Amino acid sequence: MKEEDEAVEWSGSWVSQRLGVELVGDDGLKELLGLALRRNPKRAHLLVSHVLGKHVPQKPSVVYGHGYELGLRVRELLGHEEAGRAVVLGYAETATGLGHSVADGLALAPYLHSTRRPVDGVGRAGGFEESHSHATSHLLLPEDPKLLAGEGPLVLVDDEFSTGNTVLNTIRDLHARHPRGRYVIVALVDMRSAEDVGRLDGFAREMGARIDLVAHTGGTVRLPEGVLEKGQALVAAQEAARAADPAPGASGEAPGGPGGVGGPDGTDATSGTEGRAGHGPRLPHVVRVDLDWPAHIPDGGRHGFTPAHRAELEAALPAMAHRVAEALGGDGPAEPGAAGTPETDRSPRVLVLGFEELMYAPLRLALELERSGAAFEVRYSTTTRSPVLAVDDPGYAIRTRLVFPAHDEPADGPGERYAYNVADGGFDAVVAVVDSAADTAALHAPDGLLAQLAAHIPRVVLAVVPSYLPAPEREPMLPEPLRGPEFSSYAPDEVGWLLQDLSDVELEAPTEEREEAIQSGGAHYAESLPVEYQPSDAYQELFHAALETSAARIARAVGAVTDTVLAELPQRHRPGTPPHERRPVLVSLARAGTPVGVLMRRWARHRHGLDLPHYAVSIVRGRGIDANALRWLAAHHDPADVVFVDGWTGKGAITRELAAALSEFDGFVPEIAVLADPGGCVRTYGTREDFLIPSACLNSTVSGLISRTVLRTDLVGPHDFHGAKYYRELAAADVSGHFLDTVEARFDEVTDAVDADVKELLSADRAPTWAGWAAVERISEEYEIHDVNLVKPGVGETTRVLLRRVPWKILAKRGAGADLDHVRMLAEQRGVPVEEIDDLPYSCVGLIHPRFTRGATGADGKAVAAQ
Repeated sequence: MKEEDEAVEWSGSWVSQRLGVELVGDDGLKELLGLALRRNPKRAHLLVSHVLGKHVPQKPSVVYGHGYELGLRVRELLGHEEAGRAVVLGYAETATGLGHSVADGLALAPYLHSTRRPVDGVGRAGGFEESHSHATSHLLLPEDPKLLAGEGPLVLVDDEFSTGNTVLNTIRDLHARHPRGRYVIVALVDMRSAEDVGRLDGFAREMGARIDLVAHTGGTVRLPEGVLEKGQALVAAQEAARAADPAPGASGEAPGGPGGVGGPDGTDATSGTEGRAGHGPRLPHVVRVDLDWPAHIPDGGRHGFTPAHRAELEAALPAMAHRVAEALGGDGPAEPGAAGTPETDRSPRVLVLGFEELMYAPLRLALELERSGAAFEVRYSTTTRSPVLAVDDPGYAIRTRLVFPAHDEPADGPGERYAYNVADGGFDAVVAVVDSAADTAALHAPDGLLAQLAAHIPRVVLAVVPSYLPAPEREPMLPEPLRGPEFSSYAPDEVGWLLQDLSDVELEAPTEEREEAIQSGGAHYAESLPVEYQPSDAYQELFHAALETSAARIARAVGAVTDTVLAELPQRHRPGTPPHERRPVLVSLARAGTPVGVLMRRWARHRHGLDLPHYAVSIVRGRGIDANALRWLAAHHDPADVVFVDGWTGKGAITRELAAALSEFDGFVPEIAVLADPGGCVRTYGTREDFLIPSACLNSTVSGLISRTVLRTDLVGPHDFHGAKYYRELAAADVSGHFLDTVEARFDEVTDAVDADVKELLSADRAPTWAGWAAVERISEEYEIHDVNLVKPGVGETTRVLLRRVPWKILAKRGAGADLDHVRMLAEQRGVPVEEIDDLPYSCVGLIHPRFTRGATGADGKAVAAQ
């Protein structure tokens, strides 16, 4: 690569010429952005920032300056008093350093960034997902749980603002927990379409909050017809050409060198002796530098970073930069405060390379090196988990690519990581900065990052920043589980409820009021309860008829899932564990999972003579599982024995919620066993058919008279279980025991079928397909809902929509029979249209009103007549 070429040709021209993609906008837009290609089912092109310090090495003063200047503008926008009450939130991984720089410019605000790395012992203060991705969810893990609980402005920072989906998901989640009156969105570039601009304005009105946007520049991306298919074909052609001719140069893929770099103990190593037969050229040494990073200063904003931390870091930076300069060669700059060294003693061209989310610490070190004159020229960039096509052309933003294995034991498993525009970048030295959690054998392996850098850059220096871990809090004693008949109509040995009794608290609200509050962001669905639906005589008759028809079917699924659990439980234990200790502990997700957990317990006793412990715990979408309940379970049982149980899967949101929550706790297996898995979301199930489970037809009267669970900060303290109500007054309508007894009575007749089912299940590939999630995303787009949380797939979830939410439409699979009789009855009672669909993967799907205000029936939020 040659810089004079870069100056002549825009780094997006290669993509623009071949695909017709155009950047249209303010002056200077193309100075900030180039274009590249990636393999992606929704968007082939990638906007590549020249000033972010992620994919393109840039002067640290330019990278830091852009973020800092945005922070100054936010401080001017808010004013001194509001700036002092603000909190800045950056997005992992790309904007962690940018967000921190904005916080520096704002000066008065603490900083937090989302993370994809769960940390043992640190509770979540929130989380959200990128709706287009199955990647690991974003987690919010502040050391101080009150960091996001204030009422001051929240400043959200991302590198670009395109559709706005991720930012709006974040605001929706956090506003439900801690409502506030003002949000500021900050980005380097505002690339929204006119439609997306209108969405943000409408969202702000619905929230009842002010939302400002601050960006360096703005514009749009013009995409010609068929650009996605053309882009995918172009990527495939480039990759095929690379496979046919792997020689470096044309493709931009940089060949890696042989291994043998410095080991984790800090010693230097080489790959052999220069000139010896059978060995390649001698590799440069990898020099480890001890930064002497102050232990009490966080390595970044993963757990929060305060203005006091910033002041202490800035005082320590000159000495740390001096140590790096010494490791780069020569004497480096003089001690802080002394005169600089002659230019001849400096490394000519140095790259400081950060690591994924660890962007701010290496940026500040690079900036200090640049300011001190320790090198003739300093550039800064970071590694990334994002795969991008490399093409060695002056008109393309990603010229070269280094590929190496992940080296921080990521939560989403092993995989490739990348460093762009580093090979052939003309660097004389590189300072690789990682945190201690990433200083692993994989980093030092023959195919690891350090070996890849050493193959292309003469001098490699490794600087390790200690990973900051918040001090664990001492946990108080937790109460014993609630049991019937004092709490629930179930017998005391059937289930222990890890909940607190809120029966005396008025929590019910009319369905329409709840829906309006939930969708406006004014409340979370778990902060109140719907008024309990009291079924008509005709509906109750339908329930009993459905139970009689499906009891054997349910019994067979109960037997299949229970025996699968029993067969596979020994795999969770260490070799040598006594057989009598290999006993599942059933933990149902209240409340839909509780009747299923009781039935599984009854099957194990009836068929195998086993008396299995059974508990019910609360899990709340968007807020996670009850952490105190998990602590109680871990204190009383081996977490490896715990089997989480639910009734059915829809699109898999709770499955993903559980997996994310359990990443913070050792020993628990992040899987759910369900009766029915029509969404293809789990590997332990009784069936994958979407059929009527009669317990879905009713609310508390088929679930031990227990309400849905409640999580509200004024009722549930940091050391409390989540709450629920016991509706003793509905005892006359209770059919909980009748449901269980009717199904159990069919156990004997399904035994042979269960044995055959289990044999087939244990030998089958039961890996989740996530087919349900894909269908939900498609339906969300086709019906212009744009929020997967408002699409509820499957018979059980559709029933919940009709009983608890404000339904808009019901989509029914054409030809679905008696399984949907109760759905049709409820829909008729509520005046909800039912559309027959041919290619539906579920029996039915319930659509919650997408823009509900009381009296609205149309998708646009306006009152219209039903068609």
